[in-house]
Amino acid sequence: MDDELIHKELTEQIIGAAIEAYRFWGPGLYEEIDERGLCAELTLRKVAFENQLPLPLLDKGARVADDLQLDWWVEQKVVVEAKTVKKLLPVHEAQLLTYMRLTNSRVGLLINCNVALPKNGIVRRAL
Repeated sequence: MDDELIHKELTEQIIGAAIEAYRFWGPGLYEEIDERGLCAELTLRKVAFENQLPLPLLDKGARVADDLQLDWWVEQKVVVEAKTVKKLLPVHEAQLLTYMRLTNSRVGLLINCNVALPKNGIVRRAL
């Protein structure tokens, strides 16, 4: 199976889990609650993920910071960043793209949990 199909199927699973968690909890909660809901849904679907993964930052081999955390790294292929904001901003997309670059991930999802319809809060990006 080629990488593109694997990424498509995996992102569909993640989006399905996010929508299910959203249906259960609804909009407007703290980001941490939305995070726990998605973790539970991914676990039920038997999708491997790391949550709040520390990401050390290196500059020419020297560690310059280690306090950056990815919301999720799913199957070490897809970066997922969650927000609970009125509107996603360009800086949120830029953050996702940076995390994708730092993890060598080709695909990323940006999920805003503070929307009326969950499908309207999901942005998929590929490098």
